[in-house]
Amino acid sequence: MSVAAPAILYYADDFTGATDTLAIATRAGLRTLLFLKQPNAARLDEAGPLDCIGIAGAARAMGPQEMRAELAPVAELFKALGARVLHYKTCSTFDSAPLVGSIGVAVDVLRRAVAQPWAAIVGGQPALGRYCLFGHLFASAGAGGEVHRIDRHPTMSRHPVTPMHEADLRRHLALQGLAQVRLLPYTAYVTPARLRGELQARLASTPPDALLFDVADDEQLDAIGAALWERACQASLLAVGPSSVVQALAPRLAGPSPAPWPSRIGPAPGPVFVLAGSLSPVTEQQIRAARSYELMWLAPQQLMQPAGCAALAQQMAQRLASGCHVLACLRRPDPSSDAGQVSARELAQAGGALLARVLDQVRPGRIGIAGGDTSSHAVQALDAWGLSCVGSVGPGSALCRLHAGAAPLDDMEIMLKGGQMGSEDVFERLVHGHG
Repeated sequence: MSVAAPAILYYADDFTGATDTLAIATRAGLRTLLFLKQPNAARLDEAGPLDCIGIAGAARAMGPQEMRAELAPVAELFKALGARVLHYKTCSTFDSAPLVGSIGVAVDVLRRAVAQPWAAIVGGQPALGRYCLFGHLFASAGAGGEVHRIDRHPTMSRHPVTPMHEADLRRHLALQGLAQVRLLPYTAYVTPARLRGELQARLASTPPDALLFDVADDEQLDAIGAALWERACQASLLAVGPSSVVQALAPRLAGPSPAPWPSRIGPAPGPVFVLAGSLSPVTEQQIRAARSYELMWLAPQQLMQPAGCAALAQQMAQRLASGCHVLACLRRPDPSSDAGQVSARELAQAGGALLARVLDQVRPGRIGIAGGDTSSHAVQALDAWGLSCVGSVGPGSALCRLHAGAAPLDDMEIMLKGGQMGSEDVFERLVHGHG
């Protein structure tokens, strides 16, 4: 390829996480684009020089065989580009399982593309209330909420697809095939020299599958970033973890005069359409606080039927065309009904089909999507190829611009957020702006 080598190529296992990393890289001054599928050489040439290239994927919802097919081309692209760090971007809660979204499978595939035989795992993202202490993961319940050990978290311990029943990330990842994960505890970060020495000691013998870095605060992230970039400059490196991987590395990569980050987001230029597929308590609070919207509930049995989906889309498009902000919310399936037997992935795909039908009929001022799987499948249903970041609606809630060539969606603003992410008024901020 004739494209200049970026410093970082990242693959995100869902679309909401992909945009969080995009926002962090952009805010740090890195020239960054997020591609909605693996870019070819012509698309990369068109994009121009980039410091950080993102690929938004859906591996979090895939089985092992599908993951291998998904990630093998990413490994080949990394080698072709000659980048220094290959980042497998996981959810900040590390929710995954041996048969669904296995981080172990991802490491097995992607490690073959880098020169160093071990993977660096960054265990926390303090900006989102995620902390790793002596290998154990803790997470807040919502923005600024109480912090829980992940296996006692009110939502993540009961996740419908990948519940977290183990807080020790070493044990959690061992179940996914990473038997040798060595810990570098936060007590090793007293000085940069101490950290380098501890890192060297843990790699001096037979290299482990991975080295897990504790993260309790942003200062520790800075120390981790310095140590990892030093290693990556010697030989290409695989890094695993949330957007804090790019946050840690970015200060070593940004130019002397990064573009200013917008301190405010203006009001939406027209009616806002939000699709909320998440059933988390955080999203429920955000829905209750969304007073500017006309609320429309989605019955799973209607959403799953083509005729029912078409009728819902027409109704929503008509309300948007009349100037109303519309918030479409998925109802919790009744376990005793036929819809209760439908997988979360099938419901997310049906949500994507609904969004595509709505946008075929009307162009909203902004779009918002809540829910990791919902975001992944909804954006994949659109005729767009990439995203750039224009600002932030709040923590973990990036406001992006769609790139779709000549398609009607080109330049439309869209917010993707995970079910656990965002402030209570995030949907209101999407309408009215902030700052």
